[in-house]
Amino acid sequence: MSKIDHKKLALIHIIKKELKLTDQEYRDILFKSAGVRSSKDLDEQSFKKLMNYFIRSQHYKINAHGLTLKQRMYIQSLARALHWDHSHLNNFIHKYYHCFELSQLTKSQASHLIESLKHTLNHQTESFKE
Repeated sequence: MSKIDHKKLALIHIIKKELKLTDQEYRDILFKSAGVRSSKDLDEQSFKKLMNYFIRSQHYKINAHGLTLKQRMYIQSLARALHWDHSHLNNFIHKYYHCFELSQLTKSQASHLIESLKHTLNHQTESFKE
């Protein structure tokens, strides 16, 4: 049984922190989904089981409107790629989606925002090439 690499362990730590799970909550989820007591005991197959659990669970949803952790992290990544700070992103969200911050978006709004940011990034990249 080969263990998972350090990048995947770091990802698990980030997700645990983002979801604000206590150590006990995390260990219960880890055992329930992957059958191990420590993330150091995960192999590739059990890592996938753990990630699938998070994707399907309510832990993965940030708000009652369906915004997911994956969407939020991707939006934040796109904003960083655009060199936008937190206030710039929030202003954009407020102007076009009439919400005051990212965590208030619905899943559908977040999907549209992702496409808008990707388009903006592509446009910015093409402008630099010229």
